[in-house]
Amino acid sequence: MQHLIDKANVLLEALPYIRQFSGKRMVIKYGGAAMVQKDLMSFVQDVVLLKFVGILPVVVHGGGPQIGQLLKRLNKESRFVEGMRVTDHETMEAVEMVLAGKINKDIVNLLQQCGGRAVGLCGKDGGLLRARKMWLRGNDGRIRRDVDLGLVGEVETVQTDVIDALQQSGFIPVVAPVGGSEDGQTYNINADLVAGRVAGALRSEKFILLTDVEGILNQQKELISSIDVQGVQRLIADGIISGGMLPKVQCCVDALDAGVAKVHIIDGRVEHAILLEMFTDKGVGTQIVGQSSYPHTP
Repeated sequence: MQHLIDKANVLLEALPYIRQFSGKRMVIKYGGAAMVQKDLMSFVQDVVLLKFVGILPVVVHGGGPQIGQLLKRLNKESRFVEGMRVTDHETMEAVEMVLAGKINKDIVNLLQQCGGRAVGLCGKDGGLLRARKMWLRGNDGRIRRDVDLGLVGEVETVQTDVIDALQQSGFIPVVAPVGGSEDGQTYNINADLVAGRVAGALRSEKFILLTDVEGILNQQKELISSIDVQGVQRLIADGIISGGMLPKVQCCVDALDAGVAKVHIIDGRVEHAILLEMFTDKGVGTQIVGQSSYPHTP
């Protein structure tokens, strides 16, 4: 009997958060490095549960490792500059096949197997993402014309009409980070940046970034449960946030600046990580908020 009562208490712990977030939008970015089949099923189950308790999820996914695998089979070398995949026309075709094709439709299929109704998109659908060519910048802020990333893009504008229409009809939008420019060129865009911009454009209640790390760590390599933007800037200045975590954290800060209420960085490899972060008092990752004195409350 106690085992059954414990299950009821878990539901009761989740109740205030379900009530708080019902009817609210949440953008969830799922990273390619965390996308193994076991973790993917846990992830889609979490997303479908969110939908059935009244939350409005939008999924944005990556797929870098999967793109690399396809290019390797095609005997095409992958080259990176400052973490960005140099993308020529042949590579762009592979990127679009993997992201807008296989991964996107795999996620849609699994969401529907779990009882959800999902529609796969890329940024070119419905004019969702208007893109432009990305140029790296030096420490002085000037564009570096000596480094050409090819068809790597950045988000110029986000038009949420297609997401609005899908959510009003009860669908879960699943977005691949491929965008189109005004002149019809297709661009490969970093999924973290896309997710952050979409979350900001939707004024999302939450932006949840699932990746292959547990969150932001302090100097002692301990998980920071909750931090404000000023604390993040201090960790960056001290060099504690660096490398691949730096652009992830920056897109989170940008999302907060755009009007997102809270941002969460959590480990997508943890089974049911979204539910643990959203519906428990302590959470399992790092939340970033726009002002200080916040406890870690989902």
